[in-house]
Amino acid sequence: QGVSMDKLRATLRAATPADARDLAVLIDQAGEGIPSWLWRNQAGPGRDPFEFGAARAARTEGGFSYRHAWVAEVDGRVAGMLLGYPQPDPYETGPLEELPPVLRPLVELEALGPGSWYVNAVAVQPAHRGLGIGSDLLALAAGQARLRGCRKLSIIVAGDNTGAAALYRRLGYAEAARRPLVPWPGTHYGGDWILMIRERG
Repeated sequence: QGVSMDKLRATLRAATPADARDLAVLIDQAGEGIPSWLWRNQAGPGRDPFEFGAARAARTEGGFSYRHAWVAEVDGRVAGMLLGYPQPDPYETGPLEELPPVLRPLVELEALGPGSWYVNAVAVQPAHRGLGIGSDLLALAAGQARLRGCRKLSIIVAGDNTGAAALYRRLGYAEAARRPLVPWPGTHYGGDWILMIRERG
């Protein structure tokens, strides 16, 4: 069921398989280009990495699935997305050495929020930023945490992404841990990844 916000002409609703391409584009924005870099390597030569990513989003299994996503629509078009779900408790990382080095610090930080409702990705298309859609999506995350009985929410942000980090702090998230960021092709950031946690209240 959508929640209408008249002043923005925006609606929040659960994602469907038809949103898969938009989800792929938006999770790549939220993931600072890491998803498309991984998809490019997995898809192989000549295949559109976003086509590969969309196929993953359209699946019913896995963390990056439309079943764990919500979208914000403006004038009938997807303007933003939220991807999230409860983290397992306990959280077993598995053999980190089998992961690409870029991903290891992220998994290490995820493991420090067992049982939290994990905001894996939140993103808004550039043309719709500054309208409060990101805050509305994060409010939806808090509501989902309440529904699932999670006492905390967690999110990971690049320390150099000061705008996003400031938004999360305003919404009650506080720094819990850091890990050094391992650069990937096209990265705009250095420094650390930061795990931020919010008590649900």
